[in-house]
Amino acid sequence: MSSSASLRASWQYEVPTSGSAHLPPDAGYAKALTNQGYSFEAAVADLIDNSIDAGADSVVVHFLRDSDRIVSLLVLDNGRGMDASGLDQAMTVGHRREYGDDALGMYGTGLKAASLSHAKSLTVISRTRRSAPAGRKLTAEGIEDGFRCDTVDQSFAQEQIDVYDGLIEWQGTIVRWDRVRAFETIAPGQSEQFLSKAISQLEQHLGLYLHRFLSRGIKLDIAVWDVSTGEETDHISVDALDPFGYKLSGKAGYPKKILAQVEGVGQVALEAHIWPAKSNLAGFRQVGPVQQRQGFYFYRNDRLVQAGGWNNLRAIEGHLVLARVAVDLPAVSGSVFSLTVKKDGVEVTPAFTVGVDEARGSDGKSFHTFLADAEAVYREGASRSAVERQAVTEPGKGFDPMVKRAVREELPLKPGEDPIRIDWVTLPESKFFDLDREGNGILLNKEFRDDFNDGRRGGANDAPVTKTLLYLLLQDCFGLGRWERKRADRIDYWNAILLASVHAQRERRSRNIP
Repeated sequence: MSSSASLRASWQYEVPTSGSAHLPPDAGYAKALTNQGYSFEAAVADLIDNSIDAGADSVVVHFLRDSDRIVSLLVLDNGRGMDASGLDQAMTVGHRREYGDDALGMYGTGLKAASLSHAKSLTVISRTRRSAPAGRKLTAEGIEDGFRCDTVDQSFAQEQIDVYDGLIEWQGTIVRWDRVRAFETIAPGQSEQFLSKAISQLEQHLGLYLHRFLSRGIKLDIAVWDVSTGEETDHISVDALDPFGYKLSGKAGYPKKILAQVEGVGQVALEAHIWPAKSNLAGFRQVGPVQQRQGFYFYRNDRLVQAGGWNNLRAIEGHLVLARVAVDLPAVSGSVFSLTVKKDGVEVTPAFTVGVDEARGSDGKSFHTFLADAEAVYREGASRSAVERQAVTEPGKGFDPMVKRAVREELPLKPGEDPIRIDWVTLPESKFFDLDREGNGILLNKEFRDDFNDGRRGGANDAPVTKTLLYLLLQDCFGLGRWERKRADRIDYWNAILLASVHAQRERRSRNIP
């Protein structure tokens, strides 16, 4: 028989089998599980997805530090919680549970893969309204030891729930990362800078990818707690960062719904948006590199799973930075749309791009007309003269999030510089403030803290007006090579005048003068 005849004879639509065997995963799978390529922000977002699926309306991302060391990260929520049986299922590697049509979870691997991609130890402690606190601990070593999962001591589980009883009163969950790789590599004296950058990136990522939930009222906070002092050293509330949150469209008639007929799926609605040119709003400037944020924004059950990109429809081009398209993935997507495990991208087949190429709006205009309109708005805006504002170093720890957002919206930021922090510290009585130029810090004399908080204990982001005015005065004192005598003299007389003003305020308060 010829080789071609043999090939025809052996080829079948289905390969026949003669038996089967169950092959459990090898313990070496632990290495694959811990190398999924999750970014820190995407991993934390995956944990919060679980909180939302559990019905939580309040979630806190909690960094724990011990003086200069960052020791753990916790994600706390007030969702339904889990009993011991539910915890066993949640911590089983490879366990696939049933998801509702509106769930954010998909593959059943997020908790383990996201956590062990960054931490060598994952602990989950939970309680329901009908069950006592219980906990499970999973480590990379435990997985290698036959997928061993340890039971957390019940008294410790109760103690952890009690610590956070302000949030977890009757039900809720604590997900805890220990031996976090990024924390273990921080150089001595650099924890403050690390936290400032990590919190800023986390705030941006969560604000963007969960913006629809935040806009609907879910409360999401990021806090830092020093276990050595028992004090909260930073606390911010994450606000929605809407990539379509402009006040006035860049062109009349937009946003516009354009319908694409996609083979294997049916009709897919494309909501085409054109941002106004040169916008400084947070939803345009603060969602990452502007050029990379043009294109498709795919949502699955209101959770953003891709922020920009044209998915092989066309290349990224500078003149299309104002063009963004919101797409809610259909419940039944066939094989056309494929979501990555990390929920940070969508793969599409040519059926989608063909459908988009032929898409039309109710007015008969095509998707390509939308792109041409977006380009025209960009070119018109580029031709207008504009006052160039001087770039600044962004404010960081100690500044209220509203202030930080306003600075980002109004002023260009200097690239590659650590944010300026502001702290209350012990200083000589002769100084109202001082500068830590190497550490990018403005230091306020804590002797005067009560004067700016009406005698009450202030939080990490207190005295926003005073701090903001000092930031505007002093931000250009950082990132300098040479410290000029003229600049040093300016700092001295500002200090003297501000010191006089705070003493004047104290005197007026002592005499009950408003």
